[in-house]
Amino acid sequence: MSLIRFQSRETADVLMLAQHAQPFLTAWGKDTRGPGVLLPNDMPAARQATEAAVAAEEALQARRVEEAELAGEVKPEFEPIGLRHRSVPLLEMLRRCEAAQVEIVWGV
Repeated sequence: MSLIRFQSRETADVLMLAQHAQPFLTAWGKDTRGPGVLLPNDMPAARQATEAAVAAEEALQARRVEEAELAGEVKPEFEPIGLRHRSVPLLEMLRRCEAAQVEIVWGV
């Protein structure tokens, strides 16, 4: 299991397992296989993409629960910590870095 460390000069580092960071990097349109950078001008779009990814995951889970109920099946179980919880430190980092006009970098 590899870790991805999101770093900036404005905030503490945010560490995530690569598998948990991947949905965010994908939403940001960034390559998930190596180091990268997010510039301050890109942060509003990254925040919106992060929030959209969270909403999409929650909508998918709600739909799967509804479909199971309609079919009389057992409700599906999901990871107890989803994108909403994992997004909190990244969203805070994005807000603070955008305000300070500093980039966020990451590597594997």
